[in-house]
Amino acid sequence: MRKAKPHRVAKGSAIAPPDFLAPQLATLVNRPPDGQGWVHEIKFDGYRLFARVADGHVRLMTRNRNDWTKKFQGLADRIARIKVANALLDGEVVHVAVDGTMSFHGLQNALSEGDVKNLRYFAFDLLFFDGVDLRQQPLVERKASLQALLKNAPNVLQYSDHFSESGADVLRHACAMRMEGIISKRAQAPYQAGRGNIWLKSKCLKEQELVVGGYTEQPKHPGTLGALLMGYYEKGGLVFAGKVGTGFTDRERRAFLAKLKALARKDPPFVAVPPGARRGAVYVRPALVANVRFTEWTPDGLMRHPSFQGLREDKLPEDVIREREKMPRKPTRS
Repeated sequence: MRKAKPHRVAKGSAIAPPDFLAPQLATLVNRPPDGQGWVHEIKFDGYRLFARVADGHVRLMTRNRNDWTKKFQGLADRIARIKVANALLDGEVVHVAVDGTMSFHGLQNALSEGDVKNLRYFAFDLLFFDGVDLRQQPLVERKASLQALLKNAPNVLQYSDHFSESGADVLRHACAMRMEGIISKRAQAPYQAGRGNIWLKSKCLKEQELVVGGYTEQPKHPGTLGALLMGYYEKGGLVFAGKVGTGFTDRERRAFLAKLKALARKDPPFVAVPPGARRGAVYVRPALVANVRFTEWTPDGLMRHPSFQGLREDKLPEDVIREREKMPRKPTRS
């Protein structure tokens, strides 16, 4: 794929990096956008983190203001080696397997086992740089500055490149490489907190963050997790989205069941539960968020062939809604 040429970096307004910044978010679409003015990046399957660098010290913050520096101390120590007085990077921590594939489940296993040698921080945006606020500068100019900053950075800190080919071609290549999908971004747009149509995401497989509202145990093996009852919030209520019984290791089943028993409650947290899903169900306080991969939504709003990918400790249950694919806007000149 042909990489987009970086533009010249323009000057911004002088201001110190904040302790926290609300992230820019992507809207799910059913296909990548067409037309000029877009660049496309690989969509990573990990934890979104801001890296705030100041005087040789680094803080890693989640999108919900959680300080995860200690959780990823090894990465933070290496990021601190970049040659900059202060900066604010936007990126994602991922687990890269020996064969080059990335998966959220692999990241979860690496953290639980304390094996962090294959973790990488992929930076895709630079918002502050040596006292200069770059947020109002075009994306490609911010990324040109980011690429220059990371030229001699430690290997764990990677620059997330972008491509200027058609979104459909980039998505096809990403799916062939077993990536999660792509993020399409307006090349000349500033950084804008919140979700909108400047960043659009297209996925190779369907994936959804869901809230755990209950569980079942395996009938022939009491004390072993059978399946999770999952849901998402809509109009203030928790809507049942199906049961997930695959994707767990034996160790995860044991550890997960202990967490769930501590959250048990008598009544279901869901607005309604289909009769077939009530059998053997134990309901829990909706306090945990999990990442689930599946093939499609059924007409009655349930996941088909779901598979557990890991817990999302960086997401709040009340923020979990069903992502619905939108049609990208018609091509416009830019």
